[in-house]
Amino acid sequence: MSERLQPGDTAPAFTLPDADGNEVSLSDHKGRKVIVYFYPAALTPGCTKQACDFTDNLDLLAGAGYDVIGISPDKPEKLARFREAESLKVTLLADPDKKVLDAYAAFGEKKNYGRTYMGVIRSTIVVDEQGKVEHALYNVRATGHVAKIIKDLGI
Repeated sequence: MSERLQPGDTAPAFTLPDADGNEVSLSDHKGRKVIVYFYPAALTPGCTKQACDFTDNLDLLAGAGYDVIGISPDKPEKLARFREAESLKVTLLADPDKKVLDAYAAFGEKKNYGRTYMGVIRSTIVVDEQGKVEHALYNVRATGHVAKIIKDLGI
């Protein structure tokens, strides 16, 4: 498992397919701030709440200069179903090999009800215009997280 990112670190570069199978790279967003959030699975209650919160606040975030990218280990086809079912407007990327999840330290050991297992660590990384990490938040909660980010970023 990778080390957790810290403010000032260079955000690991990535290129992943979106819900339509188109390649999207972090470098496509150079010159804009990017909120990259990692979630365990499309079409699950917590992940749906988080994605809908980002979609509901997308105009506010975009107006403040932020793009939003959600990354999960789901395949593009499932992301397309998720986007359609919930009318999502955020960019959803597929990382079935978990290479980007691992590079961002968003995949690792988790504990739930006394059981230890490997899984996606719900995380949000805010990347500045130069590709540097501005904020690195790990083990975030799905509910209320977007409001907290907006407050923390002073938007």
